[in-house]
Amino acid sequence: MSNALRAAASVLLAFLVVSCTAPSKKAAAPAPTSLPAVEVRSYQGKDLSSVKDFSENSIKGPQKVDLSSYRLEITGLVKKPLSLTYAAVIDREKYSKVVTLHCVEGWDATILWEGVKVSDLLAQARHDTAAAVVIFTAHDGYTTSLPLEYLAGRDILLAFRMNGAVMIPERGFPFALVAEDKWGYKWIKWVTKMEVSSDASFKGYWEQRGYNQDGSLSGPIF
Repeated sequence: MSNALRAAASVLLAFLVVSCTAPSKKAAAPAPTSLPAVEVRSYQGKDLSSVKDFSENSIKGPQKVDLSSYRLEITGLVKKPLSLTYAAVIDREKYSKVVTLHCVEGWDATILWEGVKVSDLLAQARHDTAAAVVIFTAHDGYTTSLPLEYLAGRDILLAFRMNGAVMIPERGFPFALVAEDKWGYKWIKWVTKMEVSSDASFKGYWEQRGYNQDGSLSGPIF
């Protein structure tokens, strides 16, 4: 074999060795683009209402809550008062259930709610089990109250998701109370404070205006 052929053969062999052993470099895949969540409209064979199937009847219109400064205050007859960020509130076991909200105006909406148990928040604050009620306050100043026995003895949710998507401001973001078996005026939105109290006579916004204190669907509205 001539010197020229030997040289060509050596170059070809070197090329083949490098091609077989050198790892190929692939371009990094671009990060996925986040898209807005889409609400589900059925769950376990049950049709759901849309998050838009609500009438706007809040006392000051939809509220825009700044999460950077938001705190959920749990005060009153508790051994450990709490001031929780949004992240701290949801950093616990979460639950979901389908519950229908019934408004005194005559409409209703069936939603898949997801949130945390009010009873878990009360337990974290080490509430006085002999207290009578929990008084709720909203970002817009709205108030209502519910018996401690009702909140601590049942799986009542403080919800932050509806139909699989984060709650929109119009429905109460960051948190709305899912007061099942109660009329809609007990379903307080934009919750900022829970005060454990012995004042069973406390009357919230609509209760001061003649609405029934108990608010149960099985009872009278006024």
